[in-house]
Amino acid sequence: MASRNQYQKARSVLKSLIEGVDPETGDELPEEDTANRTEVIRSLTTALTAIDQVEARMARRALLPESVGKNWTEEEEQQLRTEFAESQPIPSIAEKHGRTVRAIEARLERLGLLDPHQRTTTDSFTGN
Repeated sequence: MASRNQYQKARSVLKSLIEGVDPETGDELPEEDTANRTEVIRSLTTALTAIDQVEARMARRALLPESVGKNWTEEEEQQLRTEFAESQPIPSIAEKHGRTVRAIEARLERLGLLDPHQRTTTDSFTGN
């Protein structure tokens, strides 16, 4: 995946072309330039929108805990059992594991340690 810097550079180039400006020199592009064609401008605008969406996704992902999406190890599950048995707060457990509260509650439910009605979050895949 491209770096944030590469996306910013691509955005800058696309914006220049959409505006009818040479991205390197800043000079106005000749009217007959390919970049000034309606379908090309529409395509460039679509590409710019796609870059914006990718960057927004990257920004959201950067806010998530480090272990989001990683498989649970037996050792980590045992640690979770112990922490839950010690009545440690779920948000604190989530922080220690680098996971979301929803992930901790889902794992506790899967392990039979938490009833579905005890959850404070919902399972976004089943609507529960």
